[in-house]
Amino acid sequence: MISMTRRANGKRPRMAGFTLLEVLVALVVLSIGLLGLSGLQTSSLRNNHAAFLRSQATLLKADIVDRMRANSDSAKAGDYDIAYNATAGEVSCVGTCSASDVADLDLFEWRAYVGRLPGGESEVVTDRETVVVDGVSVFVDVSEVKVRWADSRDSANKLELVSKVQL
Repeated sequence: MISMTRRANGKRPRMAGFTLLEVLVALVVLSIGLLGLSGLQTSSLRNNHAAFLRSQATLLKADIVDRMRANSDSAKAGDYDIAYNATAGEVSCVGTCSASDVADLDLFEWRAYVGRLPGGESEVVTDRETVVVDGVSVFVDVSEVKVRWADSRDSANKLELVSKVQL
């Protein structure tokens, strides 16, 4: 049983503690803080996904360059050249494949990997450039690889990774 004692002047003692208004203000401040944290988490996830896609595009660029260097005669002949909107035909060769068939198979597989990127597109252009080394002009086979994909932070924006490599 709880009993309240009266003071000498006959008044009840005043209750001490939080009022309902103070609790409401604390909840509002806490909820605003949690909403801010969730916004930070969302933007962090979006930026991490964009970095992941850029890493994937870099790996895909390195993949086709390695394939071209392994089949350098076909690469220098332009068998790996493909435009953004062109389709790579599937090649199935049993036994011995020609270098051109290997290039077609490489492009088909690579385009399938690029297609896994959101809005993924790719282009390869091989050209012969003149480079001056110690006063002597030298012809060098250079390939430009482009990988394009949709940016997860802005769906109307497409990012492009462009790389020139010497074969």
